[in-house]
Amino acid sequence: MGVVNVTPDSFSDGGCFADPRDAVAHALALVAAGADVVDVGGESTRPGAEPVPFDEELRRVLPVVEALAGHVRVSIDTMKPAVAEAAVRAGATLVNDVSGSLDLAQVAAAHGVGWVCMHMQGSPRTMQHRPEYRDVVTEVTAFLARQGAAARDLGVGEVWVDPGIGFGKTMAHNLALLADLPRLVDAGFPVLVGTSRKSFLGRLLAEADGGDPTPTPVGDRLEGSIATAAWALLHGAAMVRVHDVAETVAARRALLSPAQAGVPA
Repeated sequence: MGVVNVTPDSFSDGGCFADPRDAVAHALALVAAGADVVDVGGESTRPGAEPVPFDEELRRVLPVVEALAGHVRVSIDTMKPAVAEAAVRAGATLVNDVSGSLDLAQVAAAHGVGWVCMHMQGSPRTMQHRPEYRDVVTEVTAFLARQGAAARDLGVGEVWVDPGIGFGKTMAHNLALLADLPRLVDAGFPVLVGTSRKSFLGRLLAEADGGDPTPTPVGDRLEGSIATAAWALLHGAAMVRVHDVAETVAARRALLSPAQAGVPA
């Protein structure tokens, strides 16, 4: 899943693709590089982000969804049922819901499209204000299994679950979820994992590079993004959400080559 942020304030590439023509060109480049799905978002969900009015979010995403729908599977990244419905009418076939709300599952059920249920503690504006869990893996897995089952009961035929790396989680929480990813896979839904360029990778890479307390900048987190995407795929994830599609596709091919040749990985 390739990321296309049609926003001025996303943490990684805010403003780069605010013009719909630039966003479409970037998306098509991601498809050429190997993306199976393009995830279009018009509202930043970085920590501290403020909500975007409905009309503005719709203005950002609809031209991009419409232009891409005939070229690649399009996912709409939104928390608003009305935006999801408009995007589906414009050609999106997957609703990527970072709120995990069954309101968006109802939209997916009504239109016969897929739904991604992500776990988030709090909201983007508040989620990194001291997130706490008794057992993050158990709690996140239980939430996603419960919501996924409820979505199926509503009639959603294609349900994905996403542990929400970086969404209301500390670095320790993120690492615990990645380490125990097979528990989520065993819940019975295809798993989507998104670690690409996230802040915990900046801290991990800085520590690996001699313990520098300053996190590695967003643009220099490729190694961490690929390493965690590879880890997720090796441990059962069915799809990874990434900014750097070509590099991740190459890593995936390298991972699969030993297995295809019958050589232990």
